[in-house]
Amino acid sequence: MEETTSANGRHNRRKFILGLTRITGFTLLLNTPFVSTASNLLALKDDVTVGQIIDSFISQVGRGAFPKTVDTLKSGSREMKVRGIVTTMFATVEVIKKAIALNANFIIAHEPTFYNHLDETEWLASDDVYQYKANLLKVNGITVWRNHDYIHSLQPDGVGSGLLKQLNWASYYDRKAGTLTLPAIPLEGLIDFLKTKLKISKVRYIGDLKQECKKVLFIPGAAGGNTQISLLSKIKPDVLICGEIQEWETAEYIRDARAKGNKVSLVVLGHIASEEAGSEFMAEWLTTKFPAIKTIHIPSTNSLSFL
Repeated sequence: MEETTSANGRHNRRKFILGLTRITGFTLLLNTPFVSTASNLLALKDDVTVGQIIDSFISQVGRGAFPKTVDTLKSGSREMKVRGIVTTMFATVEVIKKAIALNANFIIAHEPTFYNHLDETEWLASDDVYQYKANLLKVNGITVWRNHDYIHSLQPDGVGSGLLKQLNWASYYDRKAGTLTLPAIPLEGLIDFLKTKLKISKVRYIGDLKQECKKVLFIPGAAGGNTQISLLSKIKPDVLICGEIQEWETAEYIRDARAKGNKVSLVVLGHIASEEAGSEFMAEWLTTKFPAIKTIHIPSTNSLSFL
């Protein structure tokens, strides 16, 4: 997650951490405000449109449509009737082709479609990759909507909810401190656990693999060095687990902190691995709210490989 451009929906990582303090237990899918009883479910009709689904989700945030947001349509239209839905982190060409094979015509992505936070495309007008992707969407009648600001604005944060569920860590969350307090585990064991649960083969880290980790600061996505370092300074965790870093910011702070004598480690998961659970969360919401529409989560996976 990048920092949001919306004044209403701005969610940097500090707000993510604070937002998680509202989680009182992990019966999330039953107790969060968007899960309804059968009497409230929206039955599928022939004319269920993209706009109706978007508006239904926005209504769960309870603040109305944001006047400025990156959560806009990247292709297609609000009026399109929905046959099937795919949720994903990135609407990659591979994900689009899978959606076509599934006869799904609505993709809900968490991150940008066209390689920049605002999905501005004028600078790409003559680019063959952009043209290919845009045409693939147009020819196959697929609408793409980005759901970034709104899902992060749910109470509790939808991405955080999905992530804590995937890791089975909700019971370890300390609402007052804004940290996770895990049973003591060596850094190496913690890394192995994260790799298994998040289905990733490798991570980047700084630290002593034998160091005992209990107090964890978890900041998914791309918060930026200022947020990460400010929280490290305030909270003094045993380890920071994050999605992305600027290598010349947070990594260097951790290196200097360790040289000073602080026992602090860093685990960098990758942006997608740290937030993919939010798109699974979205698929669950859609299945609950629109049970007659086929919805599937397709992981976009990491674009990078590691030797």
